[in-house]
Amino acid sequence: MKKLFILTLTLFAMSFTTLTLTKSLHDFKVKALDGTDFDLSSLKGKKVMIVNTASECGYTPQYKDLEALYEKYKDKNFVILGFPCNDFGGQEPGSSKDIQTFCTKNYGVTFPMMEKVSIVNNPAPIYKWLTTKAENGVLDATVKWNFNKFLVDENGHLVKYCPSGTLPMSDEIVKWIEGK
Repeated sequence: MKKLFILTLTLFAMSFTTLTLTKSLHDFKVKALDGTDFDLSSLKGKKVMIVNTASECGYTPQYKDLEALYEKYKDKNFVILGFPCNDFGGQEPGSSKDIQTFCTKNYGVTFPMMEKVSIVNNPAPIYKWLTTKAENGVLDATVKWNFNKFLVDENGHLVKYCPSGTLPMSDEIVKWIEGK
């Protein structure tokens, strides 16, 4: 009986240690497209969709639906974060100013856009967390192209990964936002 108790206590301690080692989205700070610091802890209590974006991609028209989704749910504790990335086909070659101008002029983007990141070679810490189960505690994901979507709950925990072809206004995403 004593051995069973010690084994149970050891397993509990190991699982608790594992749980406390995984970070949440709220542990990160990133740079916004305008160069200012963006503390992701400011998003506590909100559902977050993180999208790697590009201005010259076949999926670029998704900006329109991303903006519509953001406008519809931004007052309901939902936010989208765009992370421009040039890793896939060199489809985001511009500067931060170029990206901001493109997004505003062509799609009226008002959701927060971050500075350009790398995902493939030397991934940005936020993307290392998003794509590595050992870091996020949920799943491993391979970002293969632009406009992948990561869904993060109000507590900063990764919930789901959606590939490029999943449209922003898909039932899957809308139901998640609405809690259905």
